Amino acid sequence: MSLPLGAVDATANPIPGTVHLVDLEGTIHALHARGGQKDIVLVPAPSSDPDDPLNWSPRRKALSTICMCVYTLMVGIASAAIYSVLEPISESTGLTLGDLNAGTGYMFLFFGWGCLVWQPLALQYGKRPVYLFSILATMAIQLWAPYTKSNGQWIANKILQGFFGAPIESLCEISVTDIYFTHERGTYIGLYALLLAGSNFLAPVFAGFIADGQGWKWVLYWCAIFCAMGFVFLFFFMEETNYIRHTPGTPLNISNSPSFIQEASSDPEKADLDEKATPSSLSEAPRATHGPKKTYLNKIALFQPADLHKPNELLAMATRPLIFLTFPVIFYAGFSYGSNLVWFNVLNATASLILGNTYNFKPSMVGLAYLSPLVGVALGSFYTGVLGDRIVVWKARRNGGILESEHRLWLFAPSMLLIPFGLILWGVGAAQHVHWFGCVFAMGVVALTNTIGIQLSVSYCIDSYRALSGEAMVTVILVRNTMSFAIGYGITPWIKGMGLQNAFITAAMVGMAQCATVWVMVVWGKRLREQSVGRYGKYVEEMAKSGMVH
Repeated sequence: MSLPLGAVDATANPIPGTVHLVDLEGTIHALHARGGQKDIVLVPAPSSDPDDPLNWSPRRKALSTICMCVYTLMVGIASAAIYSVLEPISESTGLTLGDLNAGTGYMFLFFGWGCLVWQPLALQYGKRPVYLFSILATMAIQLWAPYTKSNGQWIANKILQGFFGAPIESLCEISVTDIYFTHERGTYIGLYALLLAGSNFLAPVFAGFIADGQGWKWVLYWCAIFCAMGFVFLFFFMEETNYIRHTPGTPLNISNSPSFIQEASSDPEKADLDEKATPSSLSEAPRATHGPKKTYLNKIALFQPADLHKPNELLAMATRPLIFLTFPVIFYAGFSYGSNLVWFNVLNATASLILGNTYNFKPSMVGLAYLSPLVGVALGSFYTGVLGDRIVVWKARRNGGILESEHRLWLFAPSMLLIPFGLILWGVGAAQHVHWFGCVFAMGVVALTNTIGIQLSVSYCIDSYRALSGEAMVTVILVRNTMSFAIGYGITPWIKGMGLQNAFITAAMVGMAQCATVWVMVVWGKRLREQSVGRYGKYVEEMAKSGMVH
């Protein structure tokens, strides 16, 4: 008996994260990519429904991606705009730099733990309403922030900003996996990393000039204006990407013959809502029956009927991310993400101190120095995204067509040298009063390694456990942001206690040691994934029964 497209032979127990990506011999009976990548197997396997996000036209996918980018940019700018104006805020409010940095530490903590609320709500009832409410709440919090006068009010403001902005941390990655296949996913997660990290470095550029011209309060008012503009754009153009998929969509059991897969009845590269006919050149199999095509009003409805009729799994989805902490690969992805991000937090927490005090930069010049991290972010996104996808396909070809999720981890190699180099140049260079360009260059290097860490850590988690990725990403963010909170809370006393030079020499050695742990996963990662097959299958089955599989 043949299985439907995307089904997995339950008796075979395939290893999660190990997929047959390249059809070297042309014998795999499954949907393939088109154009110059005809030997690439489409993973996950799409359904025959034209409203399956995997089947959307390039134009429809591009609009969805733009909406994700707009949300990331606007909420990201709001979270980082104050970094170049901490000194003026401190002088105006009487709050110390330690108080201000502690507040941003709490914000990062709740950026993570807030995902336990928003991610289940998004997967249960729809991503669109969560995105809209998140950006609207962020706008309101930015309007309140200039009126905080005490440390308690500042911390409360930052906690709420982190809680309501939490979808930026774990939901955007899942929106990417909803509409893109494995062989192209890295490029778009790289784009997300560019916007996430880039927004954090772009915001201080504008903030410094706004503070010089209009005062620091207008930095926050402009963040609110940007969020309002983003809300309007998303309201009219963001489409829901939730899709009820009862299988994980794995098109091949690499342990057995690939012949158990049927071909789909539509061409996913050309299926479009606006087209009257769906190409069927890849198969003559009968089409499944689906509902009428969505109208524009159907697309922008606040809730989709299918999401409202799913079994309620909110409690299970809120608790499973905590259980997933026991999956070594998922925990490592969170650790890798967090240990790369902490240097971004260190950079932001010390930017005003080093550039403002040591080099006497005005707020506008501190902001302008963040152009260097923007260049680093762009390079990192291109390296891990566009080049990264090509490299993993190349490695899959050399591995008999089989892609292992650890293949992408080899891209961490440059970070082994770049992390300690950037931190020493930044901290030790400032302590020794090197030319200001050295510190600005170091900012770009740290931003480059930060972007590499974001993209590769996220991709490793999703590639390893794609069917669980909606909840596994929450686990990753919990680990990452708990680490960010710790460093944000401790960075000021750490530097005051050790001094810039000793603190950053220590940071450089810790950063290099942390990066070296990637080789443990390169060597033993597959074995750890193999040991998780039983538990992975159990949770996939639970989620498939309720239509929650991604």
